[in-house]
Amino acid sequence: MARFFKLKELGTNVRTEIMAGITTFMTMAYILAVNPSILGTSGLDPYGVFLATALAAGIFTIAMGLFINFPVALAPGMGLNAFFATTVLTSKATGTPISPEMGLAAVFISGIIFFILTITQIRQLLVVAIPDSLKHAITVGIGLFITIIGLKNSGLMSIALDAFDKGYEQGSFTVLGPNNTVIQMGSLHNPTVWLTLAGLAIIGILMVLKVRGAILIGMLAVTLIGMIPGVDVVNLNSLQGQNWAPDFSKLNFWSFDFADLFTAGLLTAIATFTFVELFDTFGTLVGTANRAGFFKNKDEGNKLVGKAMLVDSLAVSGGAMLGTSTVTAYVESSSGIAEGGRSGLTAVTTGVLFLLALFLAPIALLVPGAATSAALIVVGVLMLQSIKEIDFSDLVVGIPAFLTIVMMPFTYNIANGISFGIVSYVLLAFVSNLKGGKHKIHWIMWVLFIIVIARYLFVGGE
Repeated sequence: MARFFKLKELGTNVRTEIMAGITTFMTMAYILAVNPSILGTSGLDPYGVFLATALAAGIFTIAMGLFINFPVALAPGMGLNAFFATTVLTSKATGTPISPEMGLAAVFISGIIFFILTITQIRQLLVVAIPDSLKHAITVGIGLFITIIGLKNSGLMSIALDAFDKGYEQGSFTVLGPNNTVIQMGSLHNPTVWLTLAGLAIIGILMVLKVRGAILIGMLAVTLIGMIPGVDVVNLNSLQGQNWAPDFSKLNFWSFDFADLFTAGLLTAIATFTFVELFDTFGTLVGTANRAGFFKNKDEGNKLVGKAMLVDSLAVSGGAMLGTSTVTAYVESSSGIAEGGRSGLTAVTTGVLFLLALFLAPIALLVPGAATSAALIVVGVLMLQSIKEIDFSDLVVGIPAFLTIVMMPFTYNIANGISFGIVSYVLLAFVSNLKGGKHKIHWIMWVLFIIVIARYLFVGGE
């Protein structure tokens, strides 16, 4: 096993890799509950979505580990599943509602497009074309994005009601007044909030003391605290009467409807799936690879990310075949990398746990949001360290890096951050070069510049 995964070469060992894989799984396990609740509103059977989620995450995460030797896990993507359920399937662009089967067909087609872009090396060119400053900014932006997820899921960050008390319809936009706020700190009377703070304290202290497995130990500690009578965040009684054996007859396998596939509504959906997944995956893979130290050798890092993109493209179509929305590389993989995961054994461990979750779903879902939230916030701290690699004194580099960093968490969209970074870098580097500057602009960056602008003008920014 050590030879197969090149553990000695990567400076790791079996124990570290397995603990890292468990940590990644625990920070991602929420998707097993969240994805069925989101896609279940679209007409798909929630239990079938649960099966598809566990199977897709398990199969393709193991594939990432075995064939690429990369400590990154895959699962149905948050945001893309919400887009699938709330936008694609409610579209009336064709005059006819889009069925879940038609939506899954659109995801399947987008996966084929990814595969073609990957084997023709077009996706891999992105790794070479994007300047190092933007790669580091992507890492930092994803760190803040992960932190926002942790703050939101824990309740530490809540919505300020005064931003929504004027009768505006949901989804509408308005200018905030001088006394209006959108977000504020959550209530400390909420058990999830103070449990998250306890988790942050435990993990922080253990990391300062350089205790191996600090994040995993902290998550387990929070879970145990949540079981204490009076806290009641973790309910052991929920295990009673649960069905432990998976019923694969409920799986929405190959549930496609290719009728009217090329109508305007579905073409827009396919284009959006393709665009968002392209940048989301690129950002996640570069950010996690950078955090794991694979870009110390730039050529090896680029090659590794290029190979990982192949598995990712197959996962998109494979997930659709199983009956779920777009499967993608997960930013939460950074939690396992922060625990020392450096090889595919981390991914294999995570994938095996997802497959076991088919039989142990009630136990897997016992880990409270406070435990995963604390871990995600700490991971954000670790990923923020890449900011020291960015030269903000050079504004041609600094402004695009800043926009990349802030647009990810503030718009809750990784693709938006990368898009703003690309457009601003090309524009500023071009102007600087006219005045004698020497900032390299790869021809792919010009192509992306045009695609990004066209996407926001004609497809929209959702």
